[in-house]
Amino acid sequence: MRKSEIIRKTNETDIRIYLNIDGIGESNINTGSGFLNHMLELFAKHGRFDLNVYCNGDKEVDYHHSVEDIAIVLGQAFKEAVTEKRGISRYSDILLPMDEALVSIAVDFSGRSYLVFNAEMPTEKVGDFDTELIREFFTAFTRECGLNLHINLMYGSNTHHIIEGIFKGTARCLRCSLNIIDELKDEIPSTKGVL
Repeated sequence: MRKSEIIRKTNETDIRIYLNIDGIGESNINTGSGFLNHMLELFAKHGRFDLNVYCNGDKEVDYHHSVEDIAIVLGQAFKEAVTEKRGISRYSDILLPMDEALVSIAVDFSGRSYLVFNAEMPTEKVGDFDTELIREFFTAFTRECGLNLHINLMYGSNTHHIIEGIFKGTARCLRCSLNIIDELKDEIPSTKGVL
């Protein structure tokens, strides 16, 4: 089982994350933000990752530190759980509809971090959550995870639906890219011999 547990404490946040990549989608999420809780619950369910996230952050300032630091720790958790990437599919992509919104996600779990984020948010907030933090989340996540992630909004008008599509699509791509291919289970999916 590919599992990890990471604790990170700073002057701004206290975070604990448990991840089981080979889970069934169970989650226990408490980030201090109802909207981010919802997105991470969707992420766990659609990726079939068992995921526990606890964050005590300085939300009296805003959600910025909590969102970025959760993404940092989540990226580290994936990197630690996957280890040397032996046998993984590595690549995945999806076109994911969420009502009127359509999102394109592509993933290369290569060990090299790069984010392409082409998703203009129609509104600045969903409830009390600043939508600009979605880019911050995936910037930190890809950097810490060593993930090449392309997020492109094809179209959409409802900000909640757009963000939900991004989290669901990313989760499903991660699940597919991290699937172990039986006949390749002892191989590193690279001509370099290492990822």
